[in-house]
Amino acid sequence: MWTFILLPLFLYLALLAALYFGQAALLFPVGQVGPEAALPGSAEPVEIETASGELLRGVHIPPARQRGERLLILGFGGNAANATATAAMLHDLYPAADIVAFHYRGYPPSEGRPGAGALIEDSVRIHDFARDRLDPARIVAVGFSVGSGVAAALSAARPLDGLVLVTPFDSLARVAGDHCRWLPVRLLFRHRMEPADDLRRRPTPVAILAGGRDRLIPGRRTQALRLAAPILAYDRTIVDAGHNDIYSHPEFADAMREALARLRAQPRRSQ
Repeated sequence: MWTFILLPLFLYLALLAALYFGQAALLFPVGQVGPEAALPGSAEPVEIETASGELLRGVHIPPARQRGERLLILGFGGNAANATATAAMLHDLYPAADIVAFHYRGYPPSEGRPGAGALIEDSVRIHDFARDRLDPARIVAVGFSVGSGVAAALSAARPLDGLVLVTPFDSLARVAGDHCRWLPVRLLFRHRMEPADDLRRRPTPVAILAGGRDRLIPGRRTQALRLAAPILAYDRTIVDAGHNDIYSHPEFADAMREALARLRAQPRRSQ
């Protein structure tokens, strides 16, 4: 009898331990990062050093054509995104802007170990490096999936002219909790990423692009983020797009360009 009672309890506790100690590998799957993308000949490698001495490596793609004031776009990809792919996509979408994207800490060829705190801390260093190097008139951060949380955290730490958040969420812990309702996820969660709280800290104009068939980010998590945005400059849901296939959807590129246009119509803030 005691075996039947204790065995399920032991298995449940073992599952909790696996969740607590293994969540970094689940959230930041370094071994599943996508391949590098082809970059234009003008692209240049860049690197910075973290506070603890690790090197972060990334890429800067200068504008294919310069029109008016200089615009810098900082790209923050999803949790399995290659920074070169993020940079190449943003360059195709916004050829008149400077594009800067870095491999997350712990994602080769960047050094160190990944984690929510590390990614958020590094975003500020990336911002300051790119701002000082390029001296742009405006700065916009674009975040995809987990990168939307990084971009939102950056907006709380530095003045930005806008955020484009693709398939975003209000709280990483709440997303995890929605998927595992039978586990005390919020008590065990060690990777704090709270975009809704971050947006409330500074009136940054926000553009949100979501997928109506997103099964990874529940719709209520994106809705909570919408309600937290002090300035919601653009809000679009592509009804038949999911979390991963939204990028290949025929409406995606036009929606991304419209989002940036709405942000650029707002007063300048990144000074």
